[in-house]
Amino acid sequence: MRTFFGFDRHGTGYRQETVAGLTTFVTLSYIVIVNPAILSAAGIPREASMTATILTAIFGTLLMAVYAKRPFAVAPYMGENAFIAYTVVQTLGYSWQTALSAIFISGVLFTLLTLSGLRSWLSRAIPRSLKHSFSVGIGLFLAFIGLNDMGIVRPGVPGAPVAMGDIAQLSVLLSIGGLLLMSVLLVLKTPGSILAGILFTTAAFILFGIVPMPSSFAGMPPSLAPVFLQIDFHGALTWGFIGVITSVLVMDFVDTMGTLIGLSSRANLLDEEENLPEIEKPMLVDALSTIAASLFGTTTAGVYIESAAGIEQGGKTGFTAVVVAMLFTCALFLSPVLTIVPAGAYGPALVVVGMLMLQPVTKFDFDNRSELIPAFLTITLMIFTFNIGVGITAGFIAYVTIKLLTGRASEVNAGMWILAALSLTFYLFYPYHS
Repeated sequence: MRTFFGFDRHGTGYRQETVAGLTTFVTLSYIVIVNPAILSAAGIPREASMTATILTAIFGTLLMAVYAKRPFAVAPYMGENAFIAYTVVQTLGYSWQTALSAIFISGVLFTLLTLSGLRSWLSRAIPRSLKHSFSVGIGLFLAFIGLNDMGIVRPGVPGAPVAMGDIAQLSVLLSIGGLLLMSVLLVLKTPGSILAGILFTTAAFILFGIVPMPSSFAGMPPSLAPVFLQIDFHGALTWGFIGVITSVLVMDFVDTMGTLIGLSSRANLLDEEENLPEIEKPMLVDALSTIAASLFGTTTAGVYIESAAGIEQGGKTGFTAVVVAMLFTCALFLSPVLTIVPAGAYGPALVVVGMLMLQPVTKFDFDNRSELIPAFLTITLMIFTFNIGVGITAGFIAYVTIKLLTGRASEVNAGMWILAALSLTFYLFYPYHS
């Protein structure tokens, strides 16, 4: 098994990869509760949705482990689930069964694009400056989420979108304590520092009565029947639904590509050209996981940025993903225990990981403005629109446009022209509704 996962090649071992898997799972375990809660706004039964969420994570993460052999966890995407619930269903009026057809169709298209080699070819066409911006942008995106989870940052008022939270609250103080603990352990290079911080902070939340002990510790998972194979293709056969499919397609494409490159950069898995070797394998996992997600009864699945927490703990091989998949399997029966980790406990982990993902900023060429400006727009729009896909597509369009208008069109390869055109369709077809 050591040879199968490449422990020797990456200089890792079972203990290191297990700690990494535990850290990744604890950091993203919120998805078991949050994804069904968001999709319930679309009318999807919450209990069945929880089972669908976990099964999708098990399928995708295990496939990532044994086929792609990467330390990435796969689960239903945040952002895409909100798009389906609040825009496609609530605003546009489609049923959730019809909305799932967009997920299925996009998964099939991605599978075909991946098998043809087009997706990996396009990923190699991205210039280094934009690849670096993916890691930096995702890092700041994670840090912002973490600060919000901790209660340090909260939504503000018109004219001031964010504001400082109430740091006098006990929960916020405990989260700050957790952040300080993780920071000290990292400085001391303590193995498992992020996981230890999460567990100690969770224990503090329980000790002070902020998080109750679970009423039960185990039970059978809720039935999947209400959402399994409930796709409605008939409702998707309309001209207006093309915009929904296009939006889902582009969002998944850029989210997956940006996340893969960003995470791989942090894990030192990129080659000298800043490309991920055999990137078509994790991309195929993403595509097949999206198909499986729609059949199980949930939304677009793909590589999770929270995998960065496990990578920071030394996860470099598919064994990290095996551990995550095993823990998701346990979550089917032990969800009352495994989902008690509060946002205030994993929020500090996201802040720390976000900070560690800023390293590629040192690789930017600040003297080449035609490269710097698109990278800057990618980073800032990821954060300020709270949407990774918006940042990446805007960066693609800006890169090509600036090169063209400054007489440097020869520096743009064919793949980038295609990515820019594809990104433009995202803004042309995106259903703009508040």
